[in-house]
Amino acid sequence: CRFSQMLHPIFEEASNVIKEEYPDKNQVVFARVDCDQHSDIAQRYRISKYPTLKLFRNGMMMKREYRGQRSVTAIADYIRQQKSNPIREVQDLEEINAADRSRRNIIGYFEQKDSDNYRTFERVANILHDDCVFLSAFGAISKAERFSGDNVIYKPPGENAPDMVYLGSLTNFDLIYAWTQDKCVPLVREITFENGEELTEEGLPFLILFHMKDDLESLEKFQQEVARQLISEKGTINFLHADCDKFRHPLLHIQKTPADCPVIAIDSFRHMYVFPDFSDLSVPGKLKQFVLDLHSGKLHREFHHGPDPTDVAPGQPIQDLASSPPESSFQKLAPSEHRYTLLREKDEL
Repeated sequence: CRFSQMLHPIFEEASNVIKEEYPDKNQVVFARVDCDQHSDIAQRYRISKYPTLKLFRNGMMMKREYRGQRSVTAIADYIRQQKSNPIREVQDLEEINAADRSRRNIIGYFEQKDSDNYRTFERVANILHDDCVFLSAFGAISKAERFSGDNVIYKPPGENAPDMVYLGSLTNFDLIYAWTQDKCVPLVREITFENGEELTEEGLPFLILFHMKDDLESLEKFQQEVARQLISEKGTINFLHADCDKFRHPLLHIQKTPADCPVIAIDSFRHMYVFPDFSDLSVPGKLKQFVLDLHSGKLHREFHHGPDPTDVAPGQPIQDLASSPPESSFQKLAPSEHRYTLLREKDEL
């Protein structure tokens, strides 16, 4: 792989730079894996392209891999950023009251920093700091919030959204990590040009709401219906929302413009399919059937052969109704062969 060969000396030099800054070998470790020799490791971590740079913390692989510039400076800066403290310590509870309520905030109230409770909280923050803002308060500052001992709460987005309290053990990493991840990683995520490549690599089709940036009402309706109708499909499709202005090209691909928003569509990485009418979103089972039709192959089958006979009005020729959905638009955000050696193609849906 020529891209791996090009990266090799850069990776080596970056490791030397970081080794000088963090001489303790337990602080940062750079490692290389020859996936031809160790295909079992490649399969375990779902490596689909070379070179892939994965970050591990406390033995856990981070969901977001390094996708930045392949230079010594950029890689070293990335490691320095990862080593920075992900938790902001507040000196007054008013700082928490003034927290940005457009973000997801996790606040820990502890008697002291040198404690197992805080160390577990810190491990969780190191993993999820890209998804949530982490704040902490100690001693006398946090006392008013520690009426039953150390305490962790979640402040969801929205000025009037109620706080949620973590009720489990603060030293049980698996438990508090699962709780925090559930709060920090929303069911419906925003897709941007910055995270598009990462989302395509999850290997799941996209169910996307295109909406104007200030149209929060449509977004809220979509979030509610996804939670109501599609929670069981969470592992089979990605639920996303996108800014109509920023994603004009995919809209044009399905013969829509920002003036048509809100628009719901599926991108299977082969074709795009449009949900017929946004006003039908709240019709019980309508959105779920749209997704099930993707998984059953019905949407793709109708693309090639027209609607199933059960969907055709009596006396109407099937061939006259053949649909013609456009090719995938978001596939273009997937890892490029100009930057990686790609190992396999995605199956068609």
